[in-house]
Order: sequence, then C-alpha cells, then structure tokens
Amino acid sequence: MAKHGKNYREAFEKVDRDNKYTPMEAITLAKELAYAKFDETMELHVRLGVDPRHADQIIRDLVNLPHGLGKTVRVLVFAQGEDAAAAREAGADYIADGDDLVKKIEGGWFDFDVVLATPNMMGKVGKLGPVLGPRGMMPNPKAGTMIPGEDLPRVIEESKSGRIEYRVDKTSNIHTPIGKVSFTAEQLHDNMSALMESLVSNRPASTKGVYVKKVVLATSMGPGIIIDSVLAAELETE
Repeated sequence: MAKHGKNYREAFEKVDRDNKYTPMEAITLAKELAYAKFDETMELHVRLGVDPRHADQIIRDLVNLPHGLGKTVRVLVFAQGEDAAAAREAGADYIADGDDLVKKIEGGWFDFDVVLATPNMMGKVGKLGPVLGPRGMMPNPKAGTMIPGEDLPRVIEESKSGRIEYRVDKTSNIHTPIGKVSFTAEQLHDNMSALMESLVSNRPASTKGVYVKKVVLATSMGPGIIIDSVLAAELETE
C-alpha cells in the first residue's frame, strides 16, 4: 500500500475485502470511490477456468456494449477504390489506400483505436504485423476486423458505437473496459451484462470445473472490488 497515494488508500479502506459484492453493489461502490479529476474508465477483470496454452481454450470474441465506452473511437481502414469511398462515407477517420500510412505507422504513428482491412489489402497490412500485433490491432477474420468491403459501413458503425474485442491472456485473465465513471449505474450494469453473457456463451466444451473463477471491478485509479462470480456469470442482457 505504501506506493499508493492518500486518495487510493482511503478508497481501499472503504472496500470490504471479505465481501463478494453483487454486480450492482460493486458498480455503485466503484462510482462512489472514484476520486480522479478526470472521467475514469470502469474496468472489468475476469479470471477464467481455461488453459490458454491449448488452442481450443483461447477465448476471443467481439461484443457490442449497449451504451458504448464513452469515448471517441478512431477507426483506420485499409481499403481501395469503392471500398475506401464507402468507408470514408461511413465515418472512418483514416483511409489507408497506399503506402503513406503504412510508412507513417512504421515510424511510430498510432493515433487510432481500431484497424479494419479488406482481404485484398492484407499484403500491405502484413508489413505492420510487428507493430500492430503486439497492440492487438492486427486485422484478422476471427476478430472481425478483416472483412469484405460490403461489411465496412456496418463494422465501422459498430466500432464507433461500442464494439469491443476481448481476449484471454496467458494468465487466463480477461481485462476490458465497460464504460466511464460518469455513466449511470444502470448503463454500466447493462454493459457488464453484455460482456459476461458473451464470455459465458464462449465457454469451451473442453473446460472442466468452474469457468468464471473471479470477477473484479475497478476504476482506472481505484482499488479492485470483488464481485460474486456466480452472480456475474448469471448476468444476461434484457
């Protein structure tokens, strides 16, 4: 605790470490304890009973959060011709139809949040694997980010309105934002429900025992609040 400031310590002391909160109790408490001068992100951390060393237990999917993330999402699209025109009309922030942006990204430019690409552009995008891959931004079909041109308008709209990708890490955890502290408790609850419903629906058939092992809610600057994992796993969107 010594490395944390006074505000964090005071917030930490208000969390009952022996209690497993209901989802709504945790959201309400997290909002009450938020102390930063900026609008903190509300983050959900979930420990899953999977072994990501096995390919069939790597959990990765997309989910549309009903109330978005409360931030402007900048979309970069690799496309040419009619596909590029459609992406621009749909609201893409940047269109990469040549080598200019490829070189710019190789030089360290990352002023974007989502990268989409049509299949015929993967030759150019492939050069960026070493820089986009570690950031989890490399377009690919499984992530729904390498798509045919006709799907670009829909995916751009979804990306800007609250579509997020989640993926289990090497320690069997998933970390993802679910909104901002300024959201209402009900909005955060809806977003959490959408995420948990997606996670539960993606349970691999090969897993045994408890699937949702631990669920922790925290703001960007605040302490973790443990949520009853059984109640979290039972959350469903209405």
